[in-house]
Amino acid sequence: MTASASAAPSPSAVGGCARPAAPTPAVRVTEVELGARVAGYGREGDTEPLPMALAADPNGGSWLAWLGTDKRVHLGRLDCADRLVGTPTSFAGLDLQDVHADATGGVLLVTRRGECGSGPLCGGSSSPCNTMHMIRFDTTGHQVWERQVTNLSGSRQGYDDGARFVWWYQHHGRLATDGKNYAAYFGVAITVRNGDCVDIHEGDRMQVVDAKGDLVSRHRDAFEVGCSHSWTTRIVWDPRATRFVMVCATDNACRIAQPDPYRTVAAGTCDGTLFGGDLVLAAKQGYWTAWSQGGQVRLEHFTTGRADATVRTGVRSSHPHLVGYGTGRMLLAWASGTSIAAQVYDSAGGKAVGSRFTIGVRDHDYQAFKPYPDGSAAYPAAGSGSSSIRIARVLPLSG
Repeated sequence: MTASASAAPSPSAVGGCARPAAPTPAVRVTEVELGARVAGYGREGDTEPLPMALAADPNGGSWLAWLGTDKRVHLGRLDCADRLVGTPTSFAGLDLQDVHADATGGVLLVTRRGECGSGPLCGGSSSPCNTMHMIRFDTTGHQVWERQVTNLSGSRQGYDDGARFVWWYQHHGRLATDGKNYAAYFGVAITVRNGDCVDIHEGDRMQVVDAKGDLVSRHRDAFEVGCSHSWTTRIVWDPRATRFVMVCATDNACRIAQPDPYRTVAAGTCDGTLFGGDLVLAAKQGYWTAWSQGGQVRLEHFTTGRADATVRTGVRSSHPHLVGYGTGRMLLAWASGTSIAAQVYDSAGGKAVGSRFTIGVRDHDYQAFKPYPDGSAAYPAAGSGSSSIRIARVLPLSG
């Protein structure tokens, strides 16, 4: 089915979704025509721009963000049937990282152009020296505030000692919220003086911003640098522990780890095949994370530090996706040819539920499925043309 633009909705027009549940997973794919070109997948590397991201509105609809070929990040609202409603807005942005929504709007995480300055570098090149920003938007999709979560300024450029900036290297990030504050966890470049020149390292950074757009000073979960080197940074808010919880893949002992301080979740090998997937709350205590080593996907359950349960899924993939899927369940998904394959697991003990099934859209290594209040999960994927996006929704399970 194809969706087209119409008059701007009120919040109640989008709310109250009651998507049909079934005893086995059913998939609905909706083609959303945007009227503007979308950046392509490229080579799907973790140093390349992300084309699109999706956020669940607590009323049941969605916010869809995409990177245009005009070097702007676009934002549109979707109704219960995943159709575009209203007129999309757009924001300055070189790269889209994530979008998250709440009852009064939401937050985008985007990369913008910064300045490197004169250095000098001790060797090599690390340009560009960009910045990472949260952009708060209201229910009409318009900006309320924006806040840089890197630390460049008029007096501190990328090649100045102590700078934290975004470069071409691993820099993707994700958002989470505690219902009041928003947290961004992302890869970052780290500038360190070395005599008369500076070296550039790579790690990750987590910053928390309050409802007014101000950085939360000394938040207990935030840090300047956590894992180093770092990739596939993932974050979730745990209301049971009242904490933001994070995992990274890192070449520090080659592992999936919790940052600041380091705690090993799963031991790996630095052979170029170590990748993290996603992070979700377990049904009871702790968390599940998906990851891959040597093309073999595993699920790990942990509470703090080393995993206490491992599920060897038998899935061959380098970049698994994991998302909460209703009460007590989670959905593992992975690329399978030109489509996505998926399997439901219970989120208590990690037991497979039912059979594997197919989601008929093209996968992207670093895009994310998002959970919805009605127990469904959805994923944004390349459309049939350069100005459309497909929303693949796995409808809720009954029982």
